[in-house]
Amino acid sequence: MKPHEQIPLDDIYAAQKRIDGKVIRTPLVRLNSDHAPNEIYLKLESLQPVNSFKLRGASNAMLLASNEQLSHGVYTASAGNAAQGVAWNARRLGIACTIVVPEHAPQTKLDAITRLGAEIVSVPYDQWWQVRVDHGYEPLEDWLYVDPASDPAVMAGDGTIGLEILEDLPDVDAIVIPWGSGGLSCGIASAVRALKPDTRLFACEVTTAAPLAASLAAGKPQPVDYIPSFVDGIGAKGVLAEMWPLASSLLDGSLVMELSEAAGAILLMAERNRIIAEGAGAVPVAAALAGKAGGGKLACVVSGGNIDTRCLIQILNGDLPL
Repeated sequence: MKPHEQIPLDDIYAAQKRIDGKVIRTPLVRLNSDHAPNEIYLKLESLQPVNSFKLRGASNAMLLASNEQLSHGVYTASAGNAAQGVAWNARRLGIACTIVVPEHAPQTKLDAITRLGAEIVSVPYDQWWQVRVDHGYEPLEDWLYVDPASDPAVMAGDGTIGLEILEDLPDVDAIVIPWGSGGLSCGIASAVRALKPDTRLFACEVTTAAPLAASLAAGKPQPVDYIPSFVDGIGAKGVLAEMWPLASSLLDGSLVMELSEAAGAILLMAERNRIIAEGAGAVPVAAALAGKAGGGKLACVVSGGNIDTRCLIQILNGDLPL
């Protein structure tokens, strides 16, 4: 796949119209914390029908696909959230859906995929990552592959979050976004750079899987060790080659947080706002609370709420899931 350029603003506006009524225009609410260093706002993508932002990009990509492209079925490679976005749309369209998942995918997300009527193919992580790199899985070569990040239509759908943040908080100073493979970060950044270019835009990672931070430091994509954790919605072995030019030009940096800080943000949102966030969705909040995103008004993208129930119970009890 060729390196990506900034997603045109017209494509993002078109996606906004296309997915209207099929996704929720999620609220932007103030974090209820007396000790926050800044005004922190939460963009609650955890309230989507599949409890994650992934519904936006999958909806846009699949609505743009022809009947011929969809005739055999649709699939993606996902640890859970993109899978649910694709499966939800496949069920709505009445077409077959298969999800290629890494072996460590949490049971909560696997159960959700099954409830949506999709088939699951579980493979070792390295094989799953290769599907992401190759943008396809040979046994399903006749099916439509919806890439969770690299598809420009997916990024345009994700970019609608940026439009909504600017509509609700026009004087936002910084937007803090989880980094998984870059579709969410680069989609939002494409919209915001076009409309309010002085806004600070940060990706967020965790110490157990932070390829973007390593790549930005080196000035080129770098492989890293990937250690699975309860923050399963973000993190990878590297930065996809086609995403690097876009990420390195649009984002102001990557804020890397400890797992304990992500857990602390989950607990705080549950206690103060009664919001259930998964690890990936909590990392931007952790970064904002730590002061890493700078001052002013900060919008944190709470990307999803699909946390394993047992992990959530551990965190609410003050423990760190292993």
